Amino acid sequence: MTTTASAHAAPSDATEPDPDTAQAMKAQQKAGARALKDLMRPVSAQLTIGRILAVVSGILAVFPYVALVNIGVVLLDAYNAGVAVDSDEVGRWIRILVITFALRLLIYFVALLITHFADVKLGHVIQVRLVKRFARVPLAWFTSTNSGRVRKGLQDDIGTIHQLIAHQPVDATNAVAMPVALMIYAFIIDWRLGLLTIATIPLYVAAMGLSMRDMGEKTAEMDQRLSTVSARMVEFVTGISVVKAFGRVGRAHSSYQAAADDFYDFYTDWVKPLIRISALGTSILAVPLVLLINIGVGSILVDNGSVTTADVLATSLIALLIPYALETLMNSMWSQQMAGGAALRLVDLVNTPTLPGNDDRQGDEEGDEPRSHDVRFDCVSYSYGSGPDAVLAVDDVSFTLAQGSVTALIGPSGSGKSTIATLLARFDDPLSGEITIGGVSIAALTDLYSHVGFVLQDPQLLGISIRDNIALGRPDATDDDIRTAATAARILDEIESLPSGFDTIYGTDAGLSGGQAQRIAIARALLVDAPILILDEATALTDPESEHQIQQALSTLAQGRTVLVIAHRPEVIKGVDQIVVINGGRVTATGTHDELRDNPDYARLWRDTGADKRLPDTHPSVRGDAEGVQR
Repeated sequence: MTTTASAHAAPSDATEPDPDTAQAMKAQQKAGARALKDLMRPVSAQLTIGRILAVVSGILAVFPYVALVNIGVVLLDAYNAGVAVDSDEVGRWIRILVITFALRLLIYFVALLITHFADVKLGHVIQVRLVKRFARVPLAWFTSTNSGRVRKGLQDDIGTIHQLIAHQPVDATNAVAMPVALMIYAFIIDWRLGLLTIATIPLYVAAMGLSMRDMGEKTAEMDQRLSTVSARMVEFVTGISVVKAFGRVGRAHSSYQAAADDFYDFYTDWVKPLIRISALGTSILAVPLVLLINIGVGSILVDNGSVTTADVLATSLIALLIPYALETLMNSMWSQQMAGGAALRLVDLVNTPTLPGNDDRQGDEEGDEPRSHDVRFDCVSYSYGSGPDAVLAVDDVSFTLAQGSVTALIGPSGSGKSTIATLLARFDDPLSGEITIGGVSIAALTDLYSHVGFVLQDPQLLGISIRDNIALGRPDATDDDIRTAATAARILDEIESLPSGFDTIYGTDAGLSGGQAQRIAIARALLVDAPILILDEATALTDPESEHQIQQALSTLAQGRTVLVIAHRPEVIKGVDQIVVINGGRVTATGTHDELRDNPDYARLWRDTGADKRLPDTHPSVRGDAEGVQR
């Protein structure tokens, strides 16, 4: 017989954590308990009902033993008297045994059914709360690390809480109620037999109490270390293509390996001293030892005429059930500790800071609508991080995008171009300053993305049909609308050549090249038909063969819209209405190509990229295709 919980219990004094760590882990354990209580509130009534039914089921467990004892008495009395067995009496007790046993199982099943429904309900409530929350958090929050947290929350952590909601209320309650009821009955039969049924329990409790010191703190620390290992693994796997390309696999892998080794050392030091204690606790409740004590001593009482053989058999069976109940109770305590850490992470996700603005309106209150599609950046600043670790990425930026014009942001890598553009898409809010569309702050718009569309370097297609990927921003779009958008994006023929055409599931039925995926994203933007468009170097990661088709699609997409282009190569923006030069997060110059020829920052960009040695007049730009067709 094994006790799972004891294998995870706290170590002896030789492996005591330092006081600061122990205090931190104890605080985390308490926070996890509070989070779990808050999370379980929507299903607390169902769990209470499940526990009550488990108590009833535990009490009913006594009646089959009562029936067994009485059947034994009838049989022994008939044998001693040398008369026929009273079959009616035996039949009556057998019916009581079968009925109470079946009723106990039925009530236990109903209790589990209620808690399983509670588990489904709670999972749905948590998922709805998370989805609603994530719809309001800044898009910049969705880094690879945070996306890993979301996946862990929606899959692993909800799965961890499943055991606590669906099983623990019934199993743990029954593990207490049934042994208590049976032990009371054992003492009713005979107080000496009652003592025999619990003879080994004090020794077991002492052994387990020794091993379970600081269990909560150690469990919290283990959970924390596992989270670190998971985060390092996500970072490593997410960036594997980059680190392999630059030959840094060993260094990138070392961070994950160090976290895994650290967890291994911690867990080994924790569990190794407990093996002997666990083995001792298991041996104390071993079946042969329990039977030896109960039947051995019980037979002496039978010889003395103090009890009957049926009494000894009944109490011996009761004694065998107690170890099982204790093991169930210990495992339930372990589940409680693990669920506390999972609940704390889920509550943290549910409380993720959101963007203020239109999502905070009450009832049917409507936000403002812009009078035009002019875009103005007014003294905008933005920092990554907060406190002393904050990094100023955008510093007091001001410029205007006139309605229907094309404005290019250009500057060296890391200068803040993409950050400025994503602030317009409200991936996050500025630290200071304001961004307005038609005189209205983007934070006050009812539906920002009906006004602002974007095509980024990474098209981010989902594992759904090509049709649904294109219609992602307009689920009500007709098939004709989708085909028209695909045609304008120069991707229709390639979609129709796929195994199931528009019904092809991306990533499952077929993959797409980077250029094809980018044109699907362009078709999506065409379908949304937003009057303001952000283009983040949409051809940067595509092959030369696709670049011409993408540029043609972008030229179609840009027609009649207010366009903000993020450019890393200066030659692609020659001929735009306005060029904004960014350096160190600040605007250093604004004007047309001709006006900026003598600007040192602008001239340096042309020299550094070698663009001044190429033919800019024939290079594809957002204003037209490679043949110079203007918008």
